[in-house]
Amino acid sequence: MRRFLPRFRLSYAQKLFLLATLPLILAVAAISVLVANQSRQLAEREIKALEEQLIAAQKAELKNYLSIARTAFVNIYGRAAPDDEAAMLAVTQILSSMIYGQDGYFFVFDYDGTNLVSPRQTYLIGGNWAGLEDPAGIPITDELIRIARQGGGYHSYDWAKPSTGETARMVTYVVGLQDWKWAIGTGIFIDDVLETVAAARAQVEARVRRTTMYILAITVGALLMVFMSGMVITIRERRLADAKLKELTQRVFDAQEEERGRVARELHDGISQLLVGVRYALDSARRRLSAGDARATETLDKGIDHLSGAIQEVRRISRDLRPGVLDDLGLGPALKALTDDFAARTGIETEFNTVVFRNRLDQDAKIALYRIAQEALTNIERHAGARRVTIDVRGHKKGATLRIADDGGGIAPEAASKPGSGLGLRNMQERVEQLDGALRIFSSRSGTVIVAEVPLSHMLQPQAQTPDSRKARA
Repeated sequence: MRRFLPRFRLSYAQKLFLLATLPLILAVAAISVLVANQSRQLAEREIKALEEQLIAAQKAELKNYLSIARTAFVNIYGRAAPDDEAAMLAVTQILSSMIYGQDGYFFVFDYDGTNLVSPRQTYLIGGNWAGLEDPAGIPITDELIRIARQGGGYHSYDWAKPSTGETARMVTYVVGLQDWKWAIGTGIFIDDVLETVAAARAQVEARVRRTTMYILAITVGALLMVFMSGMVITIRERRLADAKLKELTQRVFDAQEEERGRVARELHDGISQLLVGVRYALDSARRRLSAGDARATETLDKGIDHLSGAIQEVRRISRDLRPGVLDDLGLGPALKALTDDFAARTGIETEFNTVVFRNRLDQDAKIALYRIAQEALTNIERHAGARRVTIDVRGHKKGATLRIADDGGGIAPEAASKPGSGLGLRNMQERVEQLDGALRIFSSRSGTVIVAEVPLSHMLQPQAQTPDSRKARA
């Protein structure tokens, strides 16, 4: 499993893209769900209200139909006795003739469950349908009789349509003729209402899907914009990085060439001349020894002195390139040796102050601070015209600070405000930035102060004392 993990590691650009797009995707998903739920709930309430209104209109229509039917036979029923079969026959004939629409008709059941009138479904006439239920188990005849006994009301159930024979939802309104113990009613199929409601629900779902697609399209467009923006920014940043890398590479080459030129000048002006003097002294001493001249020893001594000077110059150049004391004794002694050599070489009064670090700075910080001090002293020697230099280096609770001050003519304002403008100051700035530190330059006509700060992260933890180290210390 670990072998496959490196393949799934994301680059910085991919992490940035996910960081930008993931909240957007989550927000859009939440908005889509919220919009869909709210739309469905609102539409469902509206559809429910529409369904209730349509069914209420159908019920009112049924009630009107039954009122018309009662008007047709009210005189017969009003004058008839409870057992007047002729009046009953006349009423059944009237109701059987009253059909309307494609499936509308009136029906009559006596309270025992026997069907007396059913003009569109004549097979029901004469049969006892007590206990009849629809396919869903809803009682039909018994419930109609119960409602009629109570005076009248509505009842819904599934019933076969006379025109097609297909089962559909039917709403009936029934009243009771209590003298004859009849349940008279009529019904209307509301499948068209249900179809209207179903069509409304389908339209709502279509609108929700369409809205979701719109949101998805907007999201994809936004993601494409983010992606394209990221690509443009990445390409631009890459070009800037390439340009900076080229500039940095050129600066490295310039620094190398400058260092090589400095070493070459020192070798030519210092060691080369000393070695030439040694050669001339040795040649002169050889000739005098051959001639028996007593001054040969004096000439040989001069050659030895020149050779000693050359050796010292080689050591100085080697120390400038890589001081061994920095690795062996630490930053404080290395800076002390650097300032002593600077004072001896230039005649400038130099003061060095430090607090013992106990070699707690890491290697990168020691080298950076040493090179900053070396660069600063070189600039002072070449450009400042100073008579006094003070170097202070110390550690504290926030890290370490190197402070170099002189009383020279100062630095140009633009160079002081932008430490990267000159090659030497630019090198200082880059060394400090590599350590996540800070470089500050304060300059005026009365002198210059350079402050380099190294963060606490470059301070080494004190080593734990072992029993052997305690015995050795004792």
